[in-house]
Amino acid sequence: MPELPEVETIARGVDKRIRGDRIVQVWFDRHPQPFKTPRSRQVRELAGRTIVAVHRSGKHIVFELSSSGTTLDAHKPGAHTPAAHEREALRPSAHEREALRSFAQWIVHLGMTGRLLVTTPESPVALHTHARLTLASGRELRFVDPRRFGRLEFRDLRRGAAFGAPGDEPLTIGEREFAALFRGRRLYIKAALLNQTLLAGVGNIYADESLFQAGIRPRRRANRVTRAELDRLRLALREVLTRAIRLGGSSVSDYVDADGERGFFQLEHCVYLRTGEPCRRCQTPIRRVVLAGRGTHYCPKCQR
Repeated sequence: MPELPEVETIARGVDKRIRGDRIVQVWFDRHPQPFKTPRSRQVRELAGRTIVAVHRSGKHIVFELSSSGTTLDAHKPGAHTPAAHEREALRPSAHEREALRSFAQWIVHLGMTGRLLVTTPESPVALHTHARLTLASGRELRFVDPRRFGRLEFRDLRRGAAFGAPGDEPLTIGEREFAALFRGRRLYIKAALLNQTLLAGVGNIYADESLFQAGIRPRRRANRVTRAELDRLRLALREVLTRAIRLGGSSVSDYVDADGERGFFQLEHCVYLRTGEPCRRCQTPIRRVVLAGRGTHYCPKCQR
């Protein structure tokens, strides 16, 4: 399943390519898909809206959308950068400034094997393409999901609350707040890191890699990890996630970015999927155990 760095990479890539574009046509296939909003409503509600912004929330990709039927021609992708004497003429009108507000959201969860690709209508359509959004710029946004565990949801913000991940954001959480998440919890520290109601977006890869960098064994009970160790873990988690984002995520399965390109952080994994290989620090063979149903990798010498 794509984790925080992969989802962040995709969200940034999609935002860069189609922010300000308008959805002119929506197509969904007829295969069973765990839509959180009926497909007929999504087809009806998405068409005609402008994509104000695309961002990540936990492991979800959130499209902020204008009110239906608005256009922002001056902000279309691919428009040239205006010269100084053109800027005043292109300044958004009151109508356009209103359109830049988010009136609705389209929320995409990639599931186990989901992908969002920005392409052209002429590009071959991959197997298991379940959604195609035709944009005013001539591009297409495609949702591909071989195992069909992804979820698609539409929210009208004039009638309900905006989407928010249930847990705290690991890239910005402070020392005190991070320590409070684990206070009194007897579950394994690895299991606590994977709990999305505590930290949003952390998955198996980055829990293993962060625990290694912090020198903490995944089998330790969360309430037995010292305050100093927890802050070391917080900083390690932030550092690992930030570097993974910089390298485009980890392509260990089906993951590709919005252009269909693989990430590179898997080349820097210290423990994940390296069972039996020498530790990059001490040469001790990496071990694998199963904790809370998840394969877990660690160095028995570097992690205590």
